[in-house]
Amino acid sequence: MGLGRRGDRVALLARRADLLADAAAEAGGDAVAVPCDVTDERSCRDAVDVAAGRLGGIDAVVYCVGLGVLAPVEELRAEEWELAFATNVVGASTVTAAALPHLRRSHGTVAYLSSVSASMTPPWPGLAAYTVTKAALDKLVEAWRAEHPEVGFTRVVVGDCAGGEGDGATQLAAGWDPEVFAGYLSLWAERGLLDGHLLEVEELVEVLHGLLRCGAATSVPSVAITPRPPRRN
Repeated sequence: MGLGRRGDRVALLARRADLLADAAAEAGGDAVAVPCDVTDERSCRDAVDVAAGRLGGIDAVVYCVGLGVLAPVEELRAEEWELAFATNVVGASTVTAAALPHLRRSHGTVAYLSSVSASMTPPWPGLAAYTVTKAALDKLVEAWRAEHPEVGFTRVVVGDCAGGEGDGATQLAAGWDPEVFAGYLSLWAERGLLDGHLLEVEELVEVLHGLLRCGAATSVPSVAITPRPPRRN
């Protein structure tokens, strides 16, 4: 939504049509709401076609989908692993493939939101499925870059970030048990993985706003955006 408020013409794709329409209204301008399930190949192709038709093409894609199951690794069920990979990895490739003809014409850019837990810190207890799939996403970005140099592919490693507001707020922790979550928060802090400093969503959007204007010729392979503790006098 932040890109729409900065004057970009955007299409928002997500599963829940009701929240999607409200989010598009928040984005302002002529933002387009297009229902899409990233785990369904036909849904991805149809949604991208609709978005391209409404926008007159596609110059950039931001894949910000992230599904995380909060549980000890030994308790993760096979179907939870499958859904995490289908959403965080396979979905990213499916959406990219659907948008590729448009991106090749525009020499555009794709930005994929990754996580510090996949590349910059030890694994976070309780988030094995999320961490492993984000690490796989990192390698997927490299695979796309190796085969399609005419398009810019950027891995955006994001640190601890505020959840946002309104209908565009993150739903990552929506289904987590509050008591279990609180226990893991304490453990993450104890291990130095979480220090209470959060990156504001608008700061992330500002970086994305610049990245998406690079295009294939000057694309940035990887960038990390993490919160910085306030300065002490």
